[in-house]
Amino acid sequence: MPAVFLGVRHHSPACARLVADTVRRLRPAYVLVEGPADLNGRLDELALGHDLPIAVFGHYRDAERTATTWAPLCDHSPEWVALQEGRAAGAEVLFVDLPSWHPAFALRANRYADAEARYAEATARLCEHFGTGSVDALWDGLFEVAPPEGLAERLDAYFDLVRGDAEADEGDRAREAYMADWVRAVLAEAGTATVLVVTGGFHTPALRTLAARPAGVPGRPALPAPPPGAVCGSFLVPYSFRQLDAFAGYQSGMPSPAYYQRLWEDGPEAAADHLRRSVVTRLRRRRHPVSTADLVAAAALTGGLTALRGHPVPSRTDVLDGLVGALVKDDLTQPLPWSERAPLAPGSHPVVVEMVAAGSGTRTGRLHPDTPAPPLVHDAAARLAAIGATGTRPLTCDLTTEDGLTASRTLHRLRVLGVPGRHRTAGPAHGADPVTTEHWEAGPEAGRDAALIEAGAYGATLGEAAATVLAERARTTGSADAGLAALLFDTVLCGATALTDRLLTTLTATVARHPDPGALGAVLATALGLWRHDRVYGTARSPLLAAVLEGAVSRILWLVEGTHGRSGADPARLTALAAVRDALRHAPEQLTATPADTAALALRITRDPHAPADLRGAAHGLHLTLATTATPTTAALNAAGDPRTPAGPRAAGAPSPLDLPTAALNAAGDPRSLGDWLGGLFALAREEVTADSGNGSLLAVLDSVLAELTDAEFLIALPALRQAFAWFPPRERERIARRLIERRGLRGSGRGLLRTTADPLHLAAARALEENVTALLDRHGLRSAR
Repeated sequence: MPAVFLGVRHHSPACARLVADTVRRLRPAYVLVEGPADLNGRLDELALGHDLPIAVFGHYRDAERTATTWAPLCDHSPEWVALQEGRAAGAEVLFVDLPSWHPAFALRANRYADAEARYAEATARLCEHFGTGSVDALWDGLFEVAPPEGLAERLDAYFDLVRGDAEADEGDRAREAYMADWVRAVLAEAGTATVLVVTGGFHTPALRTLAARPAGVPGRPALPAPPPGAVCGSFLVPYSFRQLDAFAGYQSGMPSPAYYQRLWEDGPEAAADHLRRSVVTRLRRRRHPVSTADLVAAAALTGGLTALRGHPVPSRTDVLDGLVGALVKDDLTQPLPWSERAPLAPGSHPVVVEMVAAGSGTRTGRLHPDTPAPPLVHDAAARLAAIGATGTRPLTCDLTTEDGLTASRTLHRLRVLGVPGRHRTAGPAHGADPVTTEHWEAGPEAGRDAALIEAGAYGATLGEAAATVLAERARTTGSADAGLAALLFDTVLCGATALTDRLLTTLTATVARHPDPGALGAVLATALGLWRHDRVYGTARSPLLAAVLEGAVSRILWLVEGTHGRSGADPARLTALAAVRDALRHAPEQLTATPADTAALALRITRDPHAPADLRGAAHGLHLTLATTATPTTAALNAAGDPRTPAGPRAAGAPSPLDLPTAALNAAGDPRSLGDWLGGLFALAREEVTADSGNGSLLAVLDSVLAELTDAEFLIALPALRQAFAWFPPRERERIARRLIERRGLRGSGRGLLRTTADPLHLAAARALEENVTALLDRHGLRSAR
């Protein structure tokens, strides 16, 4: 006899009830369910007695692609009900969809992701016809709160209509062809016995057509084999209502899972009442006033909306809209998320935020203790026990001891794998950091079990899994990605020695073509610190690190010399030049560039009128630190420039930029460039430019230059000046302020100049406004004489 097809919406209580009723009524010999066919030999794991929701987690990895997918199951998932009721009826229950690793799921993180985007036009017409604003509200009115009579027929009509002539993508076509092969094969086995097929409604019209075609090769379809060298598998993981919620970005099923759980258990009226009470409880717990009059108004609005929309009992959106109407007294600046099935937008009204949270619920699933877990779970438990990190007490790791280093690597590997439970509050931030201890605090463990199981996709041990994740990061980190330095340090912290060597080889090739000096500077600083100081992790004086140093220095110098244009200060670019300076100081024998060559290059940049102001200032600072024949004052004052004079090439016969302090009036050009130039100078030669406290020092000349600015010019220069002086630590800023006070013959600590009652920018702007108003009054003769 032909198969009985039930098209369902994933996680729909109405569809789950229909599946249960159909199985009990038909007593089928076979129940075929949309799910990963590679799990058929392990279906007993699903019957162990878990607390739902849970999910089937699938993973795949080869040299070209890494993929993970989830197939969530909750109490009211039709697929879960088909499994449970089918087994209870004595049927053979089978998953008939492609494995999660198959390329059909390459662009999909969730097996049960709805295909609604592909038939949005049809659902939009239905929403318009029924006068509702969202597909979820449409679904609730047609199925969840509607009378159960004729539900199967309404579902068939709905899915036939919304699928219509919509063309399935390549992945769905492959899945439907495979599921149809299963249906034909089982029908051939069944003879006159009943075969029930439970799949997503989008696939059902196509499956009916495909299953009616003549059978091909006899027997059940073979399970596709992964490509040679690929690693794949699947495990059960705990899941949560939060992860199931469409308002949190879930791609499939129903929003507000806590509401639908109560609807499944007690019916729509009890679910509506529970949702209302949950919202009120959350609001009162957060001290938001909700009066009895508000509740009466909400109930009245809900009742009116229910009748107006033709619902026999209140639906979810009836309750939510009634509550909004009664409790939200302000204008809403964002659309209600249930009106368009969108995640909460930034700036959403606090009442709306609590309403969404109440509908989502806090339930988290739990796997039965006998559920098989990947080897990584057991390895992690053993290693955490060995280092004494199984409780909630803080843990301190002494990196100079073998035990401390082992504990540190264990915790860093868990961090890299994204496993919650411990977070580091103190420890070395980079390779040059002299800190030799780490402090780890216990944190929330929500999601820890699921994260460990999912991390098992990357290896059987913590070391192997962390190395795989880091290698994947290395493979996917582009040549322009600023995360290269963090990746290098994470690799060292995890003790991935083989990967460290491989990564350093990759970095050596990458830096040679990297387009961003800022990102290169971060890599250079990290590599230099590790090369100089890292006796803790064992990378000091590594030849591979030396190759990274050479490549990064050469590339940064080449990039900055070719940088032109007028732009604001770029801290990352300045930090990169500071890293070059440090490399020339501490590892000159590893570099092709010599201090003399680099000083000459810096001098060329200082004389380039097309170079950005911050880069010219940084070049002056770099020259100061490298050219022994130049004094701090003459090298630096050459570039500040008269902020009131347009920038341009130096006149013929003018003094050399490094010879005369008066050349400080030639480079900045206008008040907007002065602070940027100083920022570059301070970033590279902070100590050198503040060493001399005499009247010819940079600070003295800068004080004089700034004193000559008009108030309007000073207001223009002030933002960049504040950014420039931010390169000085607080103590040095206080010392500079004290010297400025002393230049005026006054006494004081300088601390008062650093602490104002308001933002200096606001004070300067207020003064400029007052002067403009005064000038306007004088122009019209409106100011009274005193």
